[in-house]
Amino acid sequence: MAFDWRAFLLGWSGEWADSLPEGRARGEDDEAARQARWLGFPPASEERIAAMEERLGRWMPPSYREFLKVSDGWRHAGGFVSLLAGTEDAHWHNNASGLADMFEEYEDEDTTPEERREAALWRRGLQLDVESDITYILMDPEDVDEAGEWAVYTWSSWRAELPERHANFLAFMDEMHREFHRLQAHRSDGEPVFANDTTRRLDALVDEARLEALRGDWERAEKGLDEAKEYGRPRAAGLGDQIRRLLGRTYMVYFDGLVTDPQYAPELLPPLAAEHAAHSYRDDSTLLFHLRGADDNLTSLAFATLAQIRDGTYRYTAVGPFGEAVERARELARWGDTDGAWRELTDALPLWEPLGPDHLVPLGWVADPVLGPLLTPERGRELLSVPRGGQTGEAPRPAAGLDPGNLAWLADPDPGNNRTSYRFVLVEGAEPEELPERLTDGDADSAVLSEPMTFWEARSRSQQDRKEFSSYDDRALMAVGRAGTGWSFAFDGGPAPFGGQRFVSPAAAASTGTRAVVVWSGLRERHGDPFFHLSMARDGCEQYAFTYADGEVRSSGEIPPALAPSRFFDDLEDGAEVERSLLEAVAEEFGASLPRHAVVHGRLHTFTTRSWTRPPGPGETYTVIRMQPIVTRPADG
Repeated sequence: MAFDWRAFLLGWSGEWADSLPEGRARGEDDEAARQARWLGFPPASEERIAAMEERLGRWMPPSYREFLKVSDGWRHAGGFVSLLAGTEDAHWHNNASGLADMFEEYEDEDTTPEERREAALWRRGLQLDVESDITYILMDPEDVDEAGEWAVYTWSSWRAELPERHANFLAFMDEMHREFHRLQAHRSDGEPVFANDTTRRLDALVDEARLEALRGDWERAEKGLDEAKEYGRPRAAGLGDQIRRLLGRTYMVYFDGLVTDPQYAPELLPPLAAEHAAHSYRDDSTLLFHLRGADDNLTSLAFATLAQIRDGTYRYTAVGPFGEAVERARELARWGDTDGAWRELTDALPLWEPLGPDHLVPLGWVADPVLGPLLTPERGRELLSVPRGGQTGEAPRPAAGLDPGNLAWLADPDPGNNRTSYRFVLVEGAEPEELPERLTDGDADSAVLSEPMTFWEARSRSQQDRKEFSSYDDRALMAVGRAGTGWSFAFDGGPAPFGGQRFVSPAAAASTGTRAVVVWSGLRERHGDPFFHLSMARDGCEQYAFTYADGEVRSSGEIPPALAPSRFFDDLEDGAEVERSLLEAVAEEFGASLPRHAVVHGRLHTFTTRSWTRPPGPGETYTVIRMQPIVTRPADG
């Protein structure tokens, strides 16, 4: 392995010596090392290395061998190993720590061969730590690459983590040098500034990466920022986290060093609070930890933002033309046009105004309940590739739209490969906010649209205050939006079982002064057979309808040839393909579509319709369940 160990070790030693104020060395050896500007020892001769290999019975790996030729051991390898072994002190560990027993105790039938091999490391590994803070350094003679290098494992009990693997001794020492820098980067007040050729090079790299990110070259920027972050350079983590958040890599993204700056907090607090809300289960101590150093005003802002995110009222705003595009995008997204909303944001991004020099990209919108669902990793890459903030560069190719512009996607199975049930109403020439009036029975409360929310959230809230449930009443909770050009939709992705005998299509009631179409598809709950219903009404009168259930088709009215049941139900070998063909025919006949991304992943307005079944007739039985609060009275006396 061609590597200049002497230059590397001399540079490290000089940085270490300069990091110690005069008179602050720990002991005579350290003071001598500081004055000599050398953390190592005299080089080991070839004879000493050969004697070591004979003692241990193995040839040493190349990178460790070359290190020994420059320094026979090392002081202060990172922050927790004060003395690293040379030719005399390296020895087989032979489970002296008892850690093999500890790791093997947790093995069971699910333990992988790799996990068993790592547990056995404590019996066969070559121990390199001589003096340390309960930190073990072992080279593994059975984890060898094609160059003859042994992997190096480090483990500290106080870190409560599995052993960390390094590809070879050089990679281990390189990481220890970075660890030294990370520990020096955050000095207490009053200590000398930690500055040297390495820190100056990395800080220049951060500055260049910031400009590259604004030019749209986010991959190169991320690489430079990651290198600087490994050395603990200020700003590197906070800048890199802005890139990582848009790529969907939310783990360990805290915008360190920037989120507590009042200049950047309006953009960085919302995504931090949103991620916390998604995983905190109301324990807010970790949020406070990531806001350490913030003043009272910023802490109050953080918790106010967290409260808005939890109750769904957070609303992202921005200034200038980009802020205007945000408002247009929200209006499109809340009615289901997520592709159009995304184009609004990306088209306006070149005009976006950063809050300061370390603001790389707008981020607060990802916490907005309506705008946040627009983000996918592909879209995040597109957004990061747009030149912005006054920088120029090549515009990226737009990411593909997420909505297919049809109805056929409804026939796709769910993630568990199961057929799904759904029902929807299409109304021509009506705005989405008009649908409650058309599909409710005059109840003012029912005719009010909710704030945008997911279907799961809407269903949970609708059940909270409900006190009566009946087997004859089928009021659908439906999300609304625009269904392509000239149509609006109301969609129910979790309908009650289809009751063929008492089913009443809402098409007629919804069609006053226009046309309305109703589709219901799924499996009969009793025996899993497929069913499909289609009805079309105009000006309050049903024009035609058909229902396929129990292997039969019942129809009425003059059905257009393109929708004739005989085209679809003569061969039911593949029910999903029949359903897909029907949905394609409906979309073609009426020129309507449903927005897949908004329905599946977005947040839409919802309301509850009138019942889709008629009241029970004479002799028909039904069940009503009423929920009564339990009143607890104190015992007498």
